[in-house]
Amino acid sequence: MPVTEAQTDVELPPRNAILILLDTLNRHMLGSYGGHEFGTPNLDAFAARAMRFEKHYAGSLPCIPARHDILCGALDFLWRPWGSIEVWEDSIVAYLRQAGIVTMLISDHPHLFETGGENYHTDFTAWDYQRGHESDPWRTRPDPSWIGSPMFGRGHMPYDNSRGHFRDEPDFPGPRTMTAAARWLDDNAGHHDRFFLFVDEFDPHDPFDTPEPYASLYDKPWTGSHLIWPPYMRGAVEQGVLTDRQAHQIRACYGSKLTMIDAWFGRVIDAIERNNLWQDTVVVVCTDHGHYLGERDIWGKPNVPVYEPLGHIPLMIAWPRQAAESITALTATVDIFATLVELFGIEVSHPTHGRSLLPLIGGDVESVREFALCGVWGRELHLIDDNCKYARAPAGPNAPLSLWSNRWSTMPVPFMPKLRLPLPDERAYLDRMPGSRVPVIRQPYREGDLMPYWALGPFSGNHLYDLFNDPEEENNLAGSKKETDYADRLRQALKQIEAPGDQLTRLGLD
Repeated sequence: MPVTEAQTDVELPPRNAILILLDTLNRHMLGSYGGHEFGTPNLDAFAARAMRFEKHYAGSLPCIPARHDILCGALDFLWRPWGSIEVWEDSIVAYLRQAGIVTMLISDHPHLFETGGENYHTDFTAWDYQRGHESDPWRTRPDPSWIGSPMFGRGHMPYDNSRGHFRDEPDFPGPRTMTAAARWLDDNAGHHDRFFLFVDEFDPHDPFDTPEPYASLYDKPWTGSHLIWPPYMRGAVEQGVLTDRQAHQIRACYGSKLTMIDAWFGRVIDAIERNNLWQDTVVVVCTDHGHYLGERDIWGKPNVPVYEPLGHIPLMIAWPRQAAESITALTATVDIFATLVELFGIEVSHPTHGRSLLPLIGGDVESVREFALCGVWGRELHLIDDNCKYARAPAGPNAPLSLWSNRWSTMPVPFMPKLRLPLPDERAYLDRMPGSRVPVIRQPYREGDLMPYWALGPFSGNHLYDLFNDPEEENNLAGSKKETDYADRLRQALKQIEAPGDQLTRLGLD
């Protein structure tokens, strides 16, 4: 019997992929994940046609390390704090280009174009950077004709110079990025044999700055400048840094940013629809991490264990000819890379840590991993499985600890210009990354050394939570017999991925 055209279409695998990353996207605030506080109608509509992953967790944190997970497929928070793609590895788009697949980056994410993130965009076929968000040094002075200013409160930021150039809603970086993505699809869908589009959208990241009507959408009684910059600290209300009223305003401003970018996300979905891409294109919506907005009186991304609001993140995948469903298997950020690798049929030469989600999507298996690892370099290490989360802090001083890198850079902090990663010194020596023959500089750190920004701050001991029975993480089981079991699980997990031995020593696991 001859194969009909309809049968052939059903059997063909997807040809293209669109990955839309919305930075700082709080899972628990999306309607599709049970949120009721803010409106997210377009994300909810997308979820209604997608596979919604219920146990998806961040890996390397924060922003650039998370993108390394996605684009390189390898956890790096055990080896370094924040940095560009290393010489022993490649971004997935380098492999895709070698396979003749067109790759496009559209983004307003400033960290991708500054020290510590400077080469993530270089292997794309093309890229489009929409200027002016947060730390982007776009303008040298404010627009003198603009009257009024949002409340900043954290010293001068590059955003102060850029903000006056956003007069109307379409002028803001998020709307411009989504408009550019929709335009690229309109101009290019059907013109390339296969393509991968990565929309790296920095919203709803702070500053939570939006025009009206969004700015007052969730806090209409508020008068004066909106509070668009949250403090990055624990106990802001308790310590009097924020009043309860100010705390509500900051949370409302996040909601305004979320609802605004949701509206413009809808423009991209409309472009997918009008270009008939649902039949041959995988569409992934994800984030790098969440954002604390008063949970436990924590704000921003300070140096605390990775609680659920920050580390338990959304992942939604619309796969051609696959019905919408809820998937309860444990997954991690690095699994996105592994899924794209299998989708496009490419071979990767550097070591990776992800698991392809295609067996889950196809219904062939019920799980792809037994645990996920999460953390910030120099901070607690987290192991998550189907039942519990275990956060292990240093057993004593936060040492020994080594930084492994051949590209000595980290995140610049505009209001802390002297905070830089110290250069390697006489303690440095050459070592090898697992699975690589390329020599790498290994710089030991000891107690008292200046640490990178995200590694600063005190620790609060170990934490163990039974997420099934205690999803709010209120009952810390550290110190119980159960912790002994999870300490051994973490030890074995670190050995499985050949983590540096000094990490086990630092944590008292050797």
